[in-house]
Amino acid sequence: MAGHETHYTLPRPSFERAPKLLIVVAPYYKDIADQLVAGARAEIEAAGGTHDMIDVPGALEIPTAIGQAFRMAHFDGFVALGCVIRGETTHYDTVCNDSSRAITLLGLQGACIGNGILTVENRAQAEARAEAAGQNKGGGAAAAALHLIALGRRWGGAKRNIGFLPHSDETQIASGGTTA
Repeated sequence: MAGHETHYTLPRPSFERAPKLLIVVAPYYKDIADQLVAGARAEIEAAGGTHDMIDVPGALEIPTAIGQAFRMAHFDGFVALGCVIRGETTHYDTVCNDSSRAITLLGLQGACIGNGILTVENRAQAEARAEAAGQNKGGGAAAAALHLIALGRRWGGAKRNIGFLPHSDETQIASGGTTA
């Protein structure tokens, strides 16, 4: 049983400038979500960080909200929190796989995300993992985001104008093109 194993935990990173994180939570199972949030908040505050929080309808909306905030707001990192409990249909597989894949893709684009979306078979598993005084998966997700932020800062932050970027109207006009 995973609850009885010991795991290595990286030391908490330290920051010269306090990181600001956005906690995005799907409170479908509110009591579980509240425990995840408590763990995440405690970890962020212990690292000297600050946070904002938003609620979204479900786990599938978490990556969309993070993607919007990554593009339009000023956060150093993100914590994705929610819980998906297996039901009678394949909807569970879709929600688990698609939310995880979308979060991974955002991370590959440079977003520092700690994924604390629980994917469990039953409520007892969710409660054990969410409890801030127990497995504290919310705190673990916040810690993951903090470590990614520290890593990005160590490497000097984001580099601009690399990879494929949309062709803007200004670039078209400057190169002799016209806009439609």
